Amino acid sequence: MTTIFGLKGCDSCRKAIRALPDAAFRDIRAEPLAPDEIAEFLATFGGRLVNRASTTWRGLDEAERAAAPAALLAAHPTLMKRPVIRAAGALHLGWTPATRAALGLA
Repeated sequence: MTTIFGLKGCDSCRKAIRALPDAAFRDIRAEPLAPDEIAEFLATFGGRLVNRASTTWRGLDEAERAAAPAALLAAHPTLMKRPVIRAAGALHLGWTPATRAALGLA
C-alpha cells in the first residue's frame, strides 16, 4: 500500500496524487503525524524534512526556529517538506525526478 503524506492544497502533493491514483492520501494538517512517524521520517531524511523555505518557517521567530526538528514538526505540521511517500517499504521525500524514478513513473 502506498501512502502520500502532505497537504491537500500543496501543488506537489496534488501531482503525486494524480500520478499515484491508488495511493492513500493523508492530510497532515487534518491528521498530524504521530511522534513515532516524525521520528521515522527524521531518521530517514534528517534536516531535509524541515522546509526552511516555507511561509510557515519565515513566520517563526528565532527562538522557535532553534527548537528540535521533531518539536517543530509536531507544533507546525506545515513545516514538513512535501510530499513524503511510503511505498514498498521505502520512504521518498518530495516530488522530484528521483522520487518518480524510484516509484517507476519516470
